[in-house]
Amino acid sequence: MAVFKGAGVAIATPFYEDGSVNYDEFKRLIDFQIDNGTDAIIVCGTTGESATMTEEEHMEVSRFCIDYVNKRVPVIAGAGSNCTKTAIDLSVDAAKAGADGILSVTPYYNKATQDGLVQHFTAIAKAVDVPIILYNVPSRTGCNIQPATVVKLCKEVDNIVGIKDAVGNLAQTTKMMQLADGAVDLYSGEDGLVVPIMSLGGLGVISVLSNVAPAKTHEMCQKALDGDFKGAAKIQLEALPLIDALFSEVNPIPVKAALEMIGFKAGPLRLPLTTITEENRVVLERELKKFLGM
Repeated sequence: MAVFKGAGVAIATPFYEDGSVNYDEFKRLIDFQIDNGTDAIIVCGTTGESATMTEEEHMEVSRFCIDYVNKRVPVIAGAGSNCTKTAIDLSVDAAKAGADGILSVTPYYNKATQDGLVQHFTAIAKAVDVPIILYNVPSRTGCNIQPATVVKLCKEVDNIVGIKDAVGNLAQTTKMMQLADGAVDLYSGEDGLVVPIMSLGGLGVISVLSNVAPAKTHEMCQKALDGDFKGAAKIQLEALPLIDALFSEVNPIPVKAALEMIGFKAGPLRLPLTTITEENRVVLERELKKFLGM
């Protein structure tokens, strides 16, 4: 059984001005997601600025989210690292805290071979007893899990169940699903390709867009799951200008600005991320208001 189906939010982490985590605002953001139909919460991913958290902070934020959600929806904990031991430590802690699944990104910077990726993910999987969703985002990591490697892991390792696909290459995704023969739970990692990926058998999305448009992101995914691809495509196409604005600068710079625009105290970004430019802010605010009918 899939960890979740539909719209999973790659949730942002609100910070105070001093850089510490604003847990009161994090509660508001979690409740906003659940109240508006989000099907799963993915904590401490790219959008959550996990790359600038200490290991202790990372674990604390994941534990807090798991505890506060309290099984209202599944929580998938981001727990990847370029170091296999660190990835295991983060995964074990999240699993003990009650995570419904682990999102495990490819090791970045090291540029592992495909055999190295198999050994890395297998070692993590052996350390925990919860489902693992691989995360392939070569534009950030410099490392691409090839289709055959994904399928091998999902077929041969019991608790590796699927992948967040942020490759942006539908030919690669199509090849993976052709090889998978039903063994891979596929989630879009690209907000602009949700419906095309779901047409290939994808179960939903792990979404940046959902931070500010949870109801519409859920509706788009649900229509696709129900076989209404025409209705899903209509939402996908209407969302594209906002999606483009949300990625006008490196994620999560624009989405944290967008959260402020809809009334959340998302707070500052941690360096080396910086505040959105005024030019991009103007476009983002315009497209946000248009899509949400503000």
